[in-house]
Amino acid sequence: MTNKSYVMWNNKGGVGKSTITFHIAAVYAEKNPERDVVVIDMCPQANVSMMLLGGGEKAEEVLQQFIKSSTPKTVVGLITDSITKSDTNDLSKYIIKLSDHNKNLPENIHLLSGDGNLELIAPLLSERADATPLTVNDKPWVNIHSIIKDLTKKKIGDKPCTFFIDTNPSFSVYTQIAILSADELLVPINADDSSVYAITGLFNLIWGAKTKHSIYGKYTFSTKVDNFEMDRPKIALLLGNRFTQQKGAAHAFKALSSKAIQTMYKEYSNKSSRFVNAQRSNVSDKDAFEKQYSVELRDFNSAGVVAANKGIPLSKMDKNVYHVYGEKIQVSKEQRDLCKETIENLVSRLSALTHEIKPA
Repeated sequence: MTNKSYVMWNNKGGVGKSTITFHIAAVYAEKNPERDVVVIDMCPQANVSMMLLGGGEKAEEVLQQFIKSSTPKTVVGLITDSITKSDTNDLSKYIIKLSDHNKNLPENIHLLSGDGNLELIAPLLSERADATPLTVNDKPWVNIHSIIKDLTKKKIGDKPCTFFIDTNPSFSVYTQIAILSADELLVPINADDSSVYAITGLFNLIWGAKTKHSIYGKYTFSTKVDNFEMDRPKIALLLGNRFTQQKGAAHAFKALSSKAIQTMYKEYSNKSSRFVNAQRSNVSDKDAFEKQYSVELRDFNSAGVVAANKGIPLSKMDKNVYHVYGEKIQVSKEQRDLCKETIENLVSRLSALTHEIKPA
């Protein structure tokens, strides 16, 4: 078995990237004990890191310790050492075993933590990426944009690794690095108009607009990726977050989700090679595309609040009442089970798409 990597990105905020990453990674690790799971947090807000570290003030304290270390045990530590040509072979300098900090998580899940300083070093990353090449073989832009990609080719032990990369909605240099690091792209969207419009923006940013701008076109991310012949991730799934309500998808939400899928299907029709396993898919219309490339998630509601604050995956959420900042939060067993089933289905779909394991 070989390493696999997924990046969670949409150029719209508030679509649940970090929350979904947390739940997918936890369930994936539970279902695949023969693999090491590594979450790479490429968002300066470090939300998924906080959840994985157990949430709340305790997680914040641990995260600050990582950031303030002489060699930060964060993405900034790894990126800085890579730029300065320091030895990065010992991944334990940067990646932590999460069960040492959060007993609710399985032994085989690890974290390369987020770091607020990622925002501060972004200008330096851009400057170094755009530096004038010193020789024909010198490719500063490729080198900077391959730092995390190089990591996803390594192992942290004897097992093959599956990487889940969380991102910021911005299209800053560190987001570009994250996107180019993965084999496959997961696109979460909400049932709103801006999410539908964001799909077109996503394709324009990653693959370029159909008509290149006469002045600025040569400076874009997509043009540089083309010029350097770098691989982009293929789209694996469209994740409809917060579509499903208590009794299924409400009419207005379903209309918007249908529009989002129609927009994505149009992109598929134009360039199916941008999607996972398109050559083996039997997709001839929108309905077939929806079945193959979309997953409808439930609204986590109170279960999501508890998971974020306590760092508890759905499989370990066995109480009806939790206390969050002094408030009682009720989580019904029915809600937990439905959300858990949805995430397990998503993990199964990922495994089926990439031929790692057969879905249950």
